[in-house]
Amino acid sequence: MKLTFIGADHEVTGSCHLVEACGKNILVDCGMEQGPDLYENQEIPVASGDIDYILLTHAHIDHSGKIPMLCKQGFHGEIVTTFATSDLCNIMLRDSAHIQEFEAEWRNRKARRSGGPEYEPLYTMADADAAIKLLAPCDYDQRITLCDGIDIRFTDVGHLLGSAAIEMWITEGDISQKIVFSGDVGNLDQPIIKDPKKVTEADYILIESTYGDRVHGDVRPDYVGEFTRILKETFDRGGNVVVPSFAVGRTQELLYFIREIKEKNLLPDYPNFEVYVDSPLAIEATNVFNKNVKSCFDEDALAIIEKGINPLVFPGLKTTITSDESRMINFDTKPKVILSASGMCEAGRIRHHLKHNLWKKESTICFVGYQAVGTLGRKLIEGAECVKLFGETVEVNAKIESLKGISGHADRNGLLDWLSGFENTPQHVFVVHGEDQVTDTFAEAITEKFGWPAMAPYSGGCVDLATGEILSVGIKEPKKAVEKPAQIRKQNAFYRVVAAAKRLLDVVYKNEGLANKELMKFENQINNLADKWDR
Repeated sequence: MKLTFIGADHEVTGSCHLVEACGKNILVDCGMEQGPDLYENQEIPVASGDIDYILLTHAHIDHSGKIPMLCKQGFHGEIVTTFATSDLCNIMLRDSAHIQEFEAEWRNRKARRSGGPEYEPLYTMADADAAIKLLAPCDYDQRITLCDGIDIRFTDVGHLLGSAAIEMWITEGDISQKIVFSGDVGNLDQPIIKDPKKVTEADYILIESTYGDRVHGDVRPDYVGEFTRILKETFDRGGNVVVPSFAVGRTQELLYFIREIKEKNLLPDYPNFEVYVDSPLAIEATNVFNKNVKSCFDEDALAIIEKGINPLVFPGLKTTITSDESRMINFDTKPKVILSASGMCEAGRIRHHLKHNLWKKESTICFVGYQAVGTLGRKLIEGAECVKLFGETVEVNAKIESLKGISGHADRNGLLDWLSGFENTPQHVFVVHGEDQVTDTFAEAITEKFGWPAMAPYSGGCVDLATGEILSVGIKEPKKAVEKPAQIRKQNAFYRVVAAAKRLLDVVYKNEGLANKELMKFENQINNLADKWDR
């Protein structure tokens, strides 16, 4: 009876935990790491073909994204999750596979030109399809016998449509233990979905800590009012509001807000403004939301539906599927709202919209969710003056806004409140899924508030669940630590080049009025320099 920590240990993404009990190997989540990796993840200590079950807390790729890779390596067991999560995985894992294949094709084109080695995608669409066929959905609050000696139950934690904490009861011989995996705990009063439901008993708790060191604020922000302000100020300037939005969850919440803005005529000067959802995944995800109304929507959303109103649809809503349709958005000069993935600006169509809008002082880039350290979204929020997109340096002149408090994650107080639902004293609490120092800080906060033993393990850490003995705290192995000074020097050198380029532009303007012959010479010199370095 053993628990091993594999991923999202002292890191925010890549959740993965292994339970070995009753002769079975059970993974809870198997997510992809997104953004920079701080620590090396240890390998799953059993072969993929020997994993019997995967229990999935929710569909976000940092919890589900490596499951097709396991199928590629021989996994053929059941993937047990909620109905809504199963529906979302049906589209999200396919989308992830498409990204893997596209990146491999792009890399291999470059490799063929340079004579480099062939790049193999992490997995393919066939692997994603294989994973989808293994999905075994179940209802919330239904206690299920997984196998002899192990029962499980999924409890709504209000983070995403279908998201759940997983309760696991294990009995080996005369020893019984209960483990609770929090998954990602949701924020209170989110639109559309229900508030997190508390669990009352556990011998061991794994708790996420994404916002374990901060609070969203005591007063619930006026999301509709604040977003209305951003829209009005931007439209008055003649610009676009570009929202890097997670395709699943955040996009649907924003549609919910915009419907209210239009219904109440909160922008009387711009009653017919258009909203583009430029993400095939977001469009499919919205259909999944509409399919899971009864089991997942909260009372407010259900009340709107009972009036015959779809809370995610309104006049002026436009969806774009093809790349050509996406490109045409930026040829339309009317001020508009563009919702596009990915939410942290690391991939997807949003990068094209940033390329077309970041340099415009009229436009606004509005962030509506967590931005991991090292991502393009985080750099923009922290004040980057220029960024690189598609090999081109783009100046940041657009206004950068952030809807404070609009988060799918509970904050520090929310996480502690969720833990307060446990009526017994657990043997141990393990803090995972948070930034490096945050995990330790939140573990200390748990001990201080409840008096419970708590720690933040590293990847490879393991616990004997029968005795409570911590067999290992894991391996604190920095990822590519040797390369970090070189990376820093490289980044500094790049920004010096950007500064030199700005100086060159100043020189160009100073030479306005120079004789045509001299200007032609100057032009040739600049073009020769560009040709030399345009790789």
